[in-house]
Amino acid sequence: MYRLISKLVIYKNLKEDCLLVALAELMKEYDSLAGKENTAIQKENITSRIYTLINKLLEIATKNGFDHNLWHNYLAYLLVANENPFSIICEKTGAQDGTVNEFAKNDFKIIKDLFDYDFKLLEEDLNINCFSIISNYKAVQKSSLSYNQNVSEKVQVLSDRIAKASDESEVFKVVTDFYRDYGVGIFGIHKAFRIRRSSDQLEILPIMNTQEVLLSDLVGYEIQKKKLIDNTKAFVKGQKANNVLLFGDSGTGKSTSVKAILNEFYKDGLRMIEIYKHQFEDLSDLIAKIKNRNYKFIIYMDDLSFEEFETDYKYLKAVIEGGLEIRPENVLIYATSNRRHLIRETWKDRNDMEKTEEIHRSDTMQEKLSLVSRFGITINFSAPAKKEYLEIVKNLACRQGLNIPEEKLFAEANKWELSHGGMSGRTAQQFINYLAGQSQL
Repeated sequence: MYRLISKLVIYKNLKEDCLLVALAELMKEYDSLAGKENTAIQKENITSRIYTLINKLLEIATKNGFDHNLWHNYLAYLLVANENPFSIICEKTGAQDGTVNEFAKNDFKIIKDLFDYDFKLLEEDLNINCFSIISNYKAVQKSSLSYNQNVSEKVQVLSDRIAKASDESEVFKVVTDFYRDYGVGIFGIHKAFRIRRSSDQLEILPIMNTQEVLLSDLVGYEIQKKKLIDNTKAFVKGQKANNVLLFGDSGTGKSTSVKAILNEFYKDGLRMIEIYKHQFEDLSDLIAKIKNRNYKFIIYMDDLSFEEFETDYKYLKAVIEGGLEIRPENVLIYATSNRRHLIRETWKDRNDMEKTEEIHRSDTMQEKLSLVSRFGITINFSAPAKKEYLEIVKNLACRQGLNIPEEKLFAEANKWELSHGGMSGRTAQQFINYLAGQSQL
């Protein structure tokens, strides 16, 4: 196994903590024991370290929902996650003619050999059966919230296709087609991300579990949803699109709509990166990292607003419009806010005559209003009227399968909203959750 891995060219950048590398090193040590005497202690040590690696493999399998053949799943996962010049080019254009394909096919022959690697002699000599178990593994059924379903499904499809491939040429086609269709690295297998500054380096980290909500789950607000859909559809098709600000009353579905947009258009190459106010100074670095990838990125800012003394919004203004470097065509900004104008204003801002240290108050007001004007589309999510609120309650109760007379349902819904924050979609959903919980007692 060590000899196989040492001949990799394109996929040479496997990290030292990679399980495949660790297992290969272990197998090299095991092979060196051949013909030597008094190897029982060394074999016992190797057996213990193999079990440690199997334990780590099980952790990865549980985290990503692997099943059936964990060894195959893991090797496929390495191919999916490995960003190198070859895989990134295939992500953009698919396989192209070139000498590099000869190196790629050489690597895929090695990968295929690893897929078909026979551990039987090793197991018999060490009196273990762990490799046989992981090659015929039945995962415990669990909620999709317990693992990353996107990763699980993609890896298992790729794993099955490589296992059935007859030679390296077929593996080449299977893998390069996968890169073209789904991408490579964290952007290829995940759909939502956050950022972190670590040791002066900006890291993009996947969000493992996202809310599986669709726009159809949001009752009402049809005009608002259509505006959001039309803009996002144009964006993923490579047409002109605008940054979007969703503003309005709390609990009306602004954040839910953005999450639903991601789920609706994920299959079309849409990815979403969530950032917070204190990270706005990292916006330029973030865009530099994603502007050349073959995806459409929405940078998502939830509950966006600024107090009078906060100036972080200036980073955002420069990125949206105004800086020397234009915003890439594969990046948009979607933000939600309870405020229409984002930056807190006072009556003093509108009074040029008041004696203060600042002479031109109207300039201050224009400075604060200019941020909103840089969002090409603003969508208002206002609190529903009573009739709309009760219609939302009725629809949610029907979806939940609650068999309650309409008159009683509406009466209880009215009581609920009086003591739970007023009429909104969120209040309606919390009310239905309460009824559903009580019906199961």
